[in-house]
Amino acid sequence: MSHLFLLSLSVTREKIQEQITDQDPKFHLTEDPKEEKENLQLNSESPPGVLRQTSHSQGDQALGKITGPPTIKLIERHQGTRTVFKKFREMKWPLDIHPLNKSLVKDNKWKETDVAQETRRSFLQEFCKKYGGVSRPQSHLFHMVSRIYVEDKHKILYCEVPKAGCSNWKRILMVLSGLASSAYNISHDAVHYGKHLKKLDSFDLKGIYTRLNTYTKAVFVRDPMERLVSAFRDKFEHPNSYYHPVFGKAIIKKYRPNACEEALNNGSGVKFKEFVHYLLDSHRPVGMDIHWEKVSKLCYPCLINYDFVGKFETLEEDANYFLQLVGAPKELKFPNFKDRHSSDERTNAQVVRQYLKDLTRTERQLIYDFYYLDYLMFNYTTPFL
Repeated sequence: MSHLFLLSLSVTREKIQEQITDQDPKFHLTEDPKEEKENLQLNSESPPGVLRQTSHSQGDQALGKITGPPTIKLIERHQGTRTVFKKFREMKWPLDIHPLNKSLVKDNKWKETDVAQETRRSFLQEFCKKYGGVSRPQSHLFHMVSRIYVEDKHKILYCEVPKAGCSNWKRILMVLSGLASSAYNISHDAVHYGKHLKKLDSFDLKGIYTRLNTYTKAVFVRDPMERLVSAFRDKFEHPNSYYHPVFGKAIIKKYRPNACEEALNNGSGVKFKEFVHYLLDSHRPVGMDIHWEKVSKLCYPCLINYDFVGKFETLEEDANYFLQLVGAPKELKFPNFKDRHSSDERTNAQVVRQYLKDLTRTERQLIYDFYYLDYLMFNYTTPFL
């Protein structure tokens, strides 16, 4: 069933627009450039999913070197910063979508992949045009780009969506940038905790502005229900020194009546139904996490028009086609190995059905409602409810 027909059942145009623009007063474009120096953001590296404060480097010296007496330098720097910031505020939102440069694609075998890609881009663009209804984002600028990784050599911006192939994508970015010779030799810890790759929010305003307008922007997504189950299996069905004590203990304490002392102390053994209760609770005992946050909140696809929309369901062919588009070395192919828990069956539609069986019809519907914008934007079919 087409999702656009479902809109009248459970959502309104206003609700969609509110979700797209993320009108949260905590994250806004400020008048004062100094306020851009601090930002609460979701971060998966230290430790995963924790809200922290960051400062933003001036890696791309947007204002150039200023000489002269200290007072004059400060005035000139302040005026220069205001000019750059004014330019960013006046930037046209959503960003224009550019035709993909296919001049580097020499092989005819990508014809079907290319057709699928153009269909996805057009669908997303039309959806955003119909329901976006805004000229400027309401979210804090640095928060908006905080999940985007930068590879300058091949001019790539990749928005990280956890549980949609992001570990292997970061391996590819490390190879492209010359940090590694092979994607197969990079450990999980090096990928996620090595801090080898730059994020877009580490640049100054001019650096962000330039890259958003000139680099090839890619996002890879996954069926929301599959992604949710995959995240649960990864974080709660295996030993985990972060998710069990931080999320597990809080979930068991609130959603498990008569929980035993051991479960309350170590947070292990969270059931999927308990996890779903946490997800759907407007008063969660612990905050959201990037591994199950909505793509619409991670990557802002109606404000940052992505040039390439890949899907986990066709990950290898999409990724290898993208590598052709950006002029990657011919021998570089997207790795197909499972990053962790390699002996486990991959989370697929059949596995998801087994987990959904433990939920009521209402709970299943509420999960769909929670992720409805991701379902709509990326044209995923209605899950088994």
